[in-house]
Amino acid sequence: MSRACITFDFDAISLWIVRGMTTPGPVSRGEFGAYAIPRILKALGDRDITGTFFIPGHTVETYPEESRMIRDAGHEIALHGYAHELVSNQTPEEEAASVDRAIEVFDRVLGVQAIGLRTPAWDYTDATIGIIEDRGLLYDSSLMGQDYRPYWVRKGDVVHPDRATEFGERTGIVEIPVTWTLDDYPQVEYLKTATSVMPGPKTAKEMFDSFHDDFVYMQRIDPEGIHMVTMHPQVTGRGQRMLHFEDYLDRLIADGAEFVTCEQIARDFVAEQSAAEQATAQTGGVTPA
Repeated sequence: MSRACITFDFDAISLWIVRGMTTPGPVSRGEFGAYAIPRILKALGDRDITGTFFIPGHTVETYPEESRMIRDAGHEIALHGYAHELVSNQTPEEEAASVDRAIEVFDRVLGVQAIGLRTPAWDYTDATIGIIEDRGLLYDSSLMGQDYRPYWVRKGDVVHPDRATEFGERTGIVEIPVTWTLDDYPQVEYLKTATSVMPGPKTAKEMFDSFHDDFVYMQRIDPEGIHMVTMHPQVTGRGQRMLHFEDYLDRLIADGAEFVTCEQIARDFVAEQSAAEQATAQTGGVTPA
C-alpha cells in the first residue's frame, strides 16, 4: 500500500528570530502558527490521520499548551533545533548545544524523548550526522538524495571540484528524504526583507494539486513508496489554504493512502534492512557493510 507522511514544522516565532526579524509584524506571523494548531489538529483528527510535528525547543517553551495538544492528539514530536538556527552558521559545538537544549526542553516541558531530527531549513554540516549519532537518534529528515524511499545516511563524503566525489561510510541513521517542491512555504508564502519581496508563486489549490500529483506518480512507479510533505502551521493554517489542505487529505484517502509517521517509516526501514541482510547471509551472500 502506498504511504503518505504528513509533517508540520511548528516553527512559530523562531522562524523570524533566525532572520533577525523580531519586530511585532513578523513576530505576529509566528504567533499565527500557534493560533492555527487547533484547526490543523482537527483536520487531521477528523480523518484519523497521525503525522509528525518537528518543533524547535523555543516553540515548545513559548507555546507549551499547543505543543502538548499535539502530543496528546497522538502525533509524533521530533527535534527541529532550538531557535531554528541555521547550522551552517554555527560551530560544531554550537550546533550540538542547540540540539541538546532542545532535547532538555522536550523532556522538561513535554516528557517526550524524540527519536528523530529535522535540521532547520534542511541546513546541514559535516558535524550534523555525528551529533545525531552521538545522541542516539534513529532518523534524520533533512536531505534530498531520493524521493519515495528512506535510505542510510553517509558520513565523511569528500566532494572534489576537479575529480570524482569520494563517498563516505554508511551510518546507522535512517534518512527520510524531503524536497522543497513538497514544502508549502516556498510555494505560497509571502516574504518581504529589507532588500526584496518574494511572493509565493502558487495558489493553495495549485500547490495541493501538485502535491497530489506527486502521490499519483509515486503510485505509478513505486506503489510501496512514501509520499512525504512538509508544511508549516503559519502557512497552511490560514483560511482558504485549509480548505485545499482538507481536500488534499480527502483525495489521498480516496486513493488508498496509508498515513504513517516518520518514526514508523524509520522503524520499518530498519526492520526491512535487517531482514534482507539476514536473508543474504543465510544464502551464503555477503552482508552489506
